[in-house]
Amino acid sequence: MALVVLACGAAVAQGAGDGGTFPAHTAPADHGAHGASAAAAPAQRPGGGDPSRRGDGVAAGGSWWMRATGVFSPPGSFVPSDALTYDTRLVPAGARVEITELADPFGTRVEARLRGLVPGRAYGMHVHTSPCGADPAAAGPHYQHRPAATADPVNEVWLDFRTDRDGDGRAEALQDWGFRKGGARSVIIHDRQGGAGERAACFTVPFGPRG
Repeated sequence: MALVVLACGAAVAQGAGDGGTFPAHTAPADHGAHGASAAAAPAQRPGGGDPSRRGDGVAAGGSWWMRATGVFSPPGSFVPSDALTYDTRLVPAGARVEITELADPFGTRVEARLRGLVPGRAYGMHVHTSPCGADPAAAGPHYQHRPAATADPVNEVWLDFRTDRDGDGRAEALQDWGFRKGGARSVIIHDRQGGAGERAACFTVPFGPRG
């Protein structure tokens, strides 16, 4: 799958941009070992008006590429944000997050990159079903490909990571299935790795379905 991003204004930038949070991304040229040519289509604009956020999205040839970045702030801050921290000891105000999704008929890849967290610490992170809210519970449960009573990384998207000495972290998950339309709306950072944990922060993300 080849996606041409930012050509002819295909990518959509929102608000004031990401302030140099992460190096600029373009749509990946392939997804694993699979490839299918696709002409760039008009971008689908992710929702929200957060000035700390930048969102790019491109749908083309049965595939979807999306990037969303945000700056964490506590609920009720003067400047509204789609990235909320509920525990500033673990996710300080001003920490940054970037989520990238690449979905095609062969599967879905989600990548998370974070900056400004506690150095040398393990965090849990999962895709959740609803947008973030002032109440940490607003994001709902883990997104599951098939409804199940237990949490596991095969049926869900887990992005557990450990920060380096600078407080930066990165994780990637690859699944052979795609999100249902409107079914995945956020990522939650937890205070520990695994299937559960206290909700330390949340970022509303416009995940898209494949195909």
